[in-house]
Amino acid sequence: MSAAAAAELAARQAYGRLVAILAARTRDVAAAEDALSEAFHAALRRWPETGMPENPVAWLLTAARRQHGHAHRHIQVRAAAEPTLRLLLEEAPETADIPDRRLQLLMVCAHPAIALEAQAPLMLQTVLGLDAARIAACFLTSPAAMSQRLVRAKARIRDAGIGFELPGAAELPARLDSVMNAIYAAFGTGWADLLADGAGGTGLVEEAIWLARLLVALLPGAPEPKGLLALMLYAAARRGARRDAAGRFVPLSAQDPQAWSRAFIAEAEALLRDAARAALPGRFQIEAAIQSVHVEARITGADRAAALLALYDLLARLSPTAGVLVARAAAIADAGHAQAALRELDGLAGELAGYQPWWATRAHVLGLLGEAEAAREARRRAAGLAEDPAVRAWLLGAQDHAGPRNQA
Repeated sequence: MSAAAAAELAARQAYGRLVAILAARTRDVAAAEDALSEAFHAALRRWPETGMPENPVAWLLTAARRQHGHAHRHIQVRAAAEPTLRLLLEEAPETADIPDRRLQLLMVCAHPAIALEAQAPLMLQTVLGLDAARIAACFLTSPAAMSQRLVRAKARIRDAGIGFELPGAAELPARLDSVMNAIYAAFGTGWADLLADGAGGTGLVEEAIWLARLLVALLPGAPEPKGLLALMLYAAARRGARRDAAGRFVPLSAQDPQAWSRAFIAEAEALLRDAARAALPGRFQIEAAIQSVHVEARITGADRAAALLALYDLLARLSPTAGVLVARAAAIADAGHAQAALRELDGLAGELAGYQPWWATRAHVLGLLGEAEAAREARRRAAGLAEDPAVRAWLLGAQDHAGPRNQA
């Protein structure tokens, strides 16, 4: 393996671990990243001459710690003398095991003192090493604006003295929820881009799945991270079936299960079974269970409307968001209660009149009730609010179709 390839592999596998170790004592994420960057540059200069070290990650940690210590000395010699000595004395030999503190780093990124809109980008940069320009493209903002957002977040960590340790038992659930919500937000952003142009969001989707895998590995006894990962894997499994050969949108009800990734589905099912053993249902587990029932129904042809409605009832109690309530209305209609579903939608009309899935679901329900003209008008309204041209064309051309919960 070349020096460049080895450095790239180490960066991919250990970037977040090294940033977390370097920043744990000083609480300065930006300085830790600078020191690690210098260590990578040093590796590219020296490894071709000296050969690959036995433990490249430990070598990088040692080099970064030296750089980190030098930076502290230059900034404030007296004040930094003691922590600098501690940093240098902690240098590990190349064969030493390196602790994995990425969970602490994820929890730092989800600290309530960090602005919500900065949490997911901060995780992507500090744990995965993505640059601000790439993150900005994923979140539809300029590199300059994203850089400022990240700089402010890192300064907040430093200035507020946010500790690099796991929160206490009372704080952990809320912080874990923030981590999972940020990962899922990154996944959703990447997924929207992927569906819009067929490729643009792929990288961010993969990075979000990688973060979820990391969270599962770091918290093997927690069921909700497994539910989150399962939910994203179900979505990723159907990626190749969402468009036909001509690029037209294909709803779930018409997708060919043979085009789904069986490996992703099998992994998602195993994660969901493992999570269920804890008997602590949460939002992501229930959403993943809904996807599991959709998969079963599509593969076997079984009528699973009652099971879906029961899951949506539970989800609505735990997480009564607009998307969940609209999807529940579709489940009510598919369970044979279209009039009740229409009443549910009417009750949401005031706050969701500009919400595309509300109009798409309304079109579906009105179609079930035989109100063809009203259904066509609702489809036109839904199409006008759709950002994906393929979904827009499908809505305009559809005569009868399933609601938005069946679209993906």
